[in-house]
Amino acid sequence: MVQLREDERLDYLLAEDLRIIQSPSVFAFSLDAVLLSKFVNVPIQKGKLVDLCSGNGIIPLLLSTRTKGSIIGVEIQERLCDMARRSVNYNELSEQIEMIHGDLKEIVKEMGYSKYDVVTCNPPYFPTPSQEEINKNEHYAIARHEIMCNLEDVIRVSSQLLRQGGKAAFVHRPGRLMDILSLMRQYHIEPKRLQFVYPKQNKEANTILIEGIKDGNPDLKVLPPLVVYNEQNEYNPDIRRILYGEQ
Repeated sequence: MVQLREDERLDYLLAEDLRIIQSPSVFAFSLDAVLLSKFVNVPIQKGKLVDLCSGNGIIPLLLSTRTKGSIIGVEIQERLCDMARRSVNYNELSEQIEMIHGDLKEIVKEMGYSKYDVVTCNPPYFPTPSQEEINKNEHYAIARHEIMCNLEDVIRVSSQLLRQGGKAAFVHRPGRLMDILSLMRQYHIEPKRLQFVYPKQNKEANTILIEGIKDGNPDLKVLPPLVVYNEQNEYNPDIRRILYGEQ
């Protein structure tokens, strides 16, 4: 049994046979988070993984199907962190996944430096707008805009958490690619893999997936593009496989 509160619902993660608590009044997970969880390289048998800006725990839940390592999710919004904890418990993953309610800018003091094999983050994408423009829903505003943390915070903390040779992976918008690359190098995470995601063929990319290695050697590989929809506005086979496990 799971205790649902207010307007919460229990959704299926079809490819993984998991369930996740979601609510229309807080920011739900998007395809970006699912793509990041599949893109990042993870140790299969053991290891220590961290997901920053974890939201309702979607990335830790998905990573648990790819690794037997321990996973920590860090989320600053108390309600989202609580939802994630209940989802973890419902899926009987509490021995593998721990959710921490905290500010990622301060979390290294609690979690320790240079201890982790993998750090992932689906961060807020947009600079903080003016007070008039900001979403009135606090949960949406914090998830979308750099209110509680910015891109530099995310990459700096990722580097502090990672051991030498550990991997950091991020999903973001193409317009921030140069910022991401320069910040990764500034904080000693060498970019190694880059993939562009396109909504449709012949459209501009609207998402990037990037992975780097702490203190790695320069050698960036650009992977084949990922196209989400076909001309009939249906998911392409690669995306259907990711979302639904279809062959």
